[in-house]
Amino acid sequence: MNYDLIKDVLDLVEDFEEENKGYKNFEDNVEGFKKWMVKSFQGGFAQEEPDWEGKDKGRSPESVINTLIVHMNRYARTYSKSAIYDSEFSTQEDFIYLINLKAFGAMTKMDLIKKNVQEKPAGMQIINRLIKQGWVDQKDSKEDKRSKIININKKGLTALDQQMDKIRKATEIVTGDLTHFEKLELIRLLNKLNDFHLPIYNKNIDPSELLEKVKGINMN
Repeated sequence: MNYDLIKDVLDLVEDFEEENKGYKNFEDNVEGFKKWMVKSFQGGFAQEEPDWEGKDKGRSPESVINTLIVHMNRYARTYSKSAIYDSEFSTQEDFIYLINLKAFGAMTKMDLIKKNVQEKPAGMQIINRLIKQGWVDQKDSKEDKRSKIININKKGLTALDQQMDKIRKATEIVTGDLTHFEKLELIRLLNKLNDFHLPIYNKNIDPSELLEKVKGINMN
């Protein structure tokens, strides 16, 4: 039996109990101890730098990230096309808009378009398709008579439910062979990127000025 290892583990447990005293940031059990270990030591393990195409010729990490994000979007669209094949849906945006209406309830057309991070002309085309299909209802907004409130109706819910098994299968395939921990880490990183970009996107800065204005933002 490795008594030195046992002693080291007991020392860690003692450190855990000492740090957790009073504030109770972690549960006093094995799960709490494991979470404390991850938080305390994850920065101490140096990860091996990944390799990528063109690295030896000076290709930057930023270039690789941009390319891979574009590729992932194309892969996801391919699976989405399969999920709506032989259905009444025209594009993946159609069912994404319906899913948002089902999840978040009635909202103005512009709020729905912004939630999907799309420009107004493209978003209005999608909404008009949903109205034409009879999947959403619209009415005047009480706050702003110029705006229309839309919500998913029974026919839209039925159309969505008929495709949900395939849609779920498509979303599962997109995440590939990532472990549960890797999925959570990817969510954290993508949320961080989204939190950075969304406020900039919502400012609707003119394309002629966008790069210069964003360049002044602290990106580290």
